[in-house]
Order: sequence, then C-alpha cells, then structure tokens
Amino acid sequence: MTLENVQQTVDQWINTIGIRYYNELTNTAILMEEVGEVARLMARLYGEQSFKTPELAATAKDDLADEMADVLFVLVCLANQTGVNLTDALQKNLDKKTKRDAARHAGNEKLK
Repeated sequence: MTLENVQQTVDQWINTIGIRYYNELTNTAILMEEVGEVARLMARLYGEQSFKTPELAATAKDDLADEMADVLFVLVCLANQTGVNLTDALQKNLDKKTKRDAARHAGNEKLK
C-alpha cells in the first residue's frame, strides 16, 4: 500500500464509517494522546519502567503496533484535512535530510 493509497483509504473510511473528520485542532490533540500511548509502551518495553501486571506485558508488542497504527491514522487524517500529500512531503523531507546530513552522520563518532 502506498502513502497515496493510505490517504485515500483513510478518507473513504472517515467519510463512510466515521461520518466526518473531527476538526484539525481536535485531531491534533488526539494525535498527541496517541503519541503518548506509544511513549508509555516504549518506556515499558525498552526503558526502565515495568508493567503493572505480567498480563499487560504479554500483549505489549501487539499493543505497540496498534498504537503506532493509531498515530499513523490520525496523522493521515490531518494530512488529508490540510491538503498535504504525504508522498510528496516525505520525498522532499528525505531529499532535505540527504543534502543536509550526508557527511554529518558519516563523520559522527557516536554512531560508529
């Protein structure tokens, strides 16, 4: 599935099952909430925090995938609402990073 397909699929879902988009500010707040849920799981899976019960740890990897998908879904909603073509935006961003960071990362001793 391409990013263009993702944007179209989300738009179709929103306009049929979801009825309509939440406004941009509401979706921004929802995005922050979803990113926080990813951060909570990352802190427990890869950081020093522990899960409250072993049962929660058992499904954590599946939960992480689901929370990341939630982040992507809301980000795509915002892109659709604001007229951002994510394919073009990502390509431009990668071009910018390539030009800016080509020598920077290769010369970074911390990355060796």
